Amino acid sequence: MDVLGMYPTFYVPAIGTAWVMGIIGVIHVVASHTSVGASFLFALLETRAYRDNQPQLLEFVKKYGLFLLVFSYVIGSITGPGIWYAITVASPRGVSGLIHNFVWVWAAEWVFFTVEVIGVYALVYLLGKIDAKSHLKLTWSFALASWATMLLIVGILSFMLWPGHDDWYLTGSTNDAFYNLNFFAHLGTRTGSMFVMATLVGLMVASRQKDPALRRSVVRFLAPIGLVGGLFAVMMFLYYLQTLPGNAIVMLNTHLLPVYARGMVAVFVVATLWLLFAFWQPQRVYTALAVAVFLFVAIVGVWPEERMRESMRKPYVAGQYIYGNQVIARDVPGKGITGEVDRIADKGLLALHPFVPERLRVVTDDNRLEAGHLLAQIACANCHALERGAPLRSLPDKFHGATDADLIAAYLRGPLKHGMQPYMPRIDLPEAEIDAIAHYLAWVNGAPEPAIRQANAGE
Repeated sequence: MDVLGMYPTFYVPAIGTAWVMGIIGVIHVVASHTSVGASFLFALLETRAYRDNQPQLLEFVKKYGLFLLVFSYVIGSITGPGIWYAITVASPRGVSGLIHNFVWVWAAEWVFFTVEVIGVYALVYLLGKIDAKSHLKLTWSFALASWATMLLIVGILSFMLWPGHDDWYLTGSTNDAFYNLNFFAHLGTRTGSMFVMATLVGLMVASRQKDPALRRSVVRFLAPIGLVGGLFAVMMFLYYLQTLPGNAIVMLNTHLLPVYARGMVAVFVVATLWLLFAFWQPQRVYTALAVAVFLFVAIVGVWPEERMRESMRKPYVAGQYIYGNQVIARDVPGKGITGEVDRIADKGLLALHPFVPERLRVVTDDNRLEAGHLLAQIACANCHALERGAPLRSLPDKFHGATDADLIAAYLRGPLKHGMQPYMPRIDLPEAEIDAIAHYLAWVNGAPEPAIRQANAGE
């Protein structure tokens, strides 16, 4: 049988797959960025401690390291596999495409990650037990290995947005995929952000220090690093905006910045004022205030930033050749990949999808509602929730509660069929499947099934 290389559809009712991946991903980013930034803070603090003969700084490094083990590495070790599970079941073809491009890059990342995990334990438990020179080598090796994991992952994440040029489509080369137009801007933005996150956590730990002199010394050392990191992150983010594809710019200006721009500005202002205040009044860096600022930055800053980054890829999930609904959108000669949109337009998803029950291969009056539900899950549920009032991109709500199946079908036959909206995939389906999806969405919005059938019968 002529079928597509599709997988079963994973869908979480009410919240959709995007929330599952997003929540896990944000927690992981907060933990991982803190750990990478903290690794350099450790190295700088320890270098200063040995150079200026300030052994009290080593005590702070050890306490911060113990906090990091619990906060970053335990949480990161849980959410990391959680991300893999979530994206594998939600976007299996997207993950497959990334693995076929970056298998050795990921292998290298795991080598550095192993060094990183071993390094943080060794750093904490060997502090004061081996000579200073050896421990400094260990600390700097830990810092460089931590940043290397970020560098390698950023190359993959940037390719997920787009290659930025046509070379990769023709060659299929890992280098053409990894060193994409967005890579350096993305890496710079995350590098600056990691110092901000690590500094904010460092101030939380410093606030618990009972020695006033140690607290003052640490806070005044950390605050300028966070300020410089924040300024660098903003500069690189402005550069990042210049490397976006057209569909991302439309999504950014139409749906994202109107919602998140004020929050992003507020995060920058609050973090900057907090770091300036900490440098000016280190004795007033209280734990409750430090925790409150950190949570504000994580919730109002990191969550919107990660959601924006994920949303700007739409309608694609990887490389601008795999749609979010797992359909191959274009030919990639360098990988021997052929686009599937025209095949689907000719034969339909129900006929080509290998996991469609045989009773639903052909749409009939008796199975139209069930077939429409299944088609909506396959074609739409990777980005949209299918229930009314769902918190993230409710598909029925996108039609403003319309109960007219003909009205919904007109959109499916028009802009969606011809790919006229840059942030939506081109979903070109046979008439029977368009009718089934429209029938289902009208029913979700409250149209009684007999009324829908009567309307369809009158066509």
